[in-house]
Amino acid sequence: MDSTFPVEAAPGRRSPLCSDGDYTTDELICACIARQIEDGEAVAQGIATPLVAAGYILAKLTHAPSITFASTIGNALCDDWRSLSLSRIEEAWLGQARRLLSFTEISAELLPTLQPKEFFRPAQIDAYGNFNNVVIGDYDQPRLRLPGCGGIADVTNFSRRIYFYVPRHEQRVFVEKLDFRSGVGYLGGESQEERRERGISSPGPHYLVSNLGQFDFAHGRLRLVSCHPGVATGEVQAKTGFPLEIADDLKETMPPTEEEVRLLREEIDPLGLRKLECLTGQARRLALREIIEQEKQGTRDENQVPTTIWPTDQIEARRFHK
Repeated sequence: MDSTFPVEAAPGRRSPLCSDGDYTTDELICACIARQIEDGEAVAQGIATPLVAAGYILAKLTHAPSITFASTIGNALCDDWRSLSLSRIEEAWLGQARRLLSFTEISAELLPTLQPKEFFRPAQIDAYGNFNNVVIGDYDQPRLRLPGCGGIADVTNFSRRIYFYVPRHEQRVFVEKLDFRSGVGYLGGESQEERRERGISSPGPHYLVSNLGQFDFAHGRLRLVSCHPGVATGEVQAKTGFPLEIADDLKETMPPTEEEVRLLREEIDPLGLRKLECLTGQARRLALREIIEQEKQGTRDENQVPTTIWPTDQIEARRFHK
């Protein structure tokens, strides 16, 4: 149960910190994700997770230049990166992959041996880090059918590098009891020996970041270790569906640096895809339409050559504000 992880900027970042109001919540989450990445690691990214992708690329451009990306899109291993895209994301992975893998190779070889670090987004998560991405409500007659397990049940049984992110911290996400368990955390608080007896070699999840704060699992249970600027402990507890452990040395999350924000806005994600995970309803639909229109315009500017990814300095992107 590793309770140590960086809650501050990674070594070597000398850019001044942003002041309140000079960054958005999505940018803070990306910076927090980036701080969990160490140079030389392999990092895995699922489908439709732009906050994670932006955080990984931010780490590569700041303190972890030698990381390798393992992408679900195309089952590709890549060393290089491209600016985030909605309609042309395959070009970023398939067009520059070091290797393309079959699903069998990923499941039976890459994941168990390489064990890439991965951030999962749970639809529900309990106090012990068990989580659900299958159904809300009764399994046979659910209120909502979710995307599904996607290998999570396998990975969380053996991986040493399980991390979480939750863009919208709510009681319906942080629940006392899951409707369905598709990912293994610390079960009910069993010891590591008891876990091994049940065939679980994973030591359990390490870290979670939400739009309210950062958490670890120091005692096999979710523990608040830092509140984001302007967030009170009471607000975090009120939006959590079970009693939270609070670290004795509770800190305030360090804001992103000015350089991190510049990289996110100008190079990594000028279209603002990372913001989609923090939006709902009409605001999300409007943001999607705006991104699609910007990408259409970018294609027209490149004479509609589909295999060319246009330079980021040619994209005239409008930012979506909180």
